[in-house]
Amino acid sequence: MLNLNLSGFVNVFRLLARPSLCLPHATVSTFAELPSPLSKAFEGQGKKVNIKAVVLDKDDCFAYPETNEIYPAYTERFRQLQKEYPGHRLLIVSNTAGATSYDRDGRLADELETATGVSVLAHRVKKPGCKGEIMAHFKSHPETGVTHPSEIVIVGDRLMTDMMLANTMGSWGLWIKEGVKPLNQKSIFSKFEQRLGPFLLARGFRPSD
Repeated sequence: MLNLNLSGFVNVFRLLARPSLCLPHATVSTFAELPSPLSKAFEGQGKKVNIKAVVLDKDDCFAYPETNEIYPAYTERFRQLQKEYPGHRLLIVSNTAGATSYDRDGRLADELETATGVSVLAHRVKKPGCKGEIMAHFKSHPETGVTHPSEIVIVGDRLMTDMMLANTMGSWGLWIKEGVKPLNQKSIFSKFEQRLGPFLLARGFRPSD
């Protein structure tokens, strides 16, 4: 099945012009190290942080790729996060489950929702281009209190999708640097990103507003 991420391809050109678009506002090694509350990750950045909702990536973030189960070492933090951001304040946005070009019948999204107890966004445009669909979700659930992208934090393991999404939305980006999968088993793109982030930071680049 042809499954190109056209959103990612198009946004490569934006990234070439502004490399800072892929940089996170904060970094932790693994999902288990997410601070509580999440706002602690962004302290000292000179901006008011008022996080009302969280968008989670799935693959290599809190679950092993191609599985729906929460990685055992992260179960406690995942369940705690559900309590901190109950109901529709916690949302899974994956480029597999829920991405209609990949998950055409929604089966993967349904399975993931059942396994985690968290809503999975059905979205036509893959990350990093689905900001409109994410905001539409929160607007359809006014009980979340989300009125602006700056009230959302994007948590994920990929710089060029998850963190670029955060920056182009005007949200906060929290990078899971190591993820679930061992480095020697990661894709060439993931390995490249492991070097790209520190390289850009060392040269004075900072996350985009």
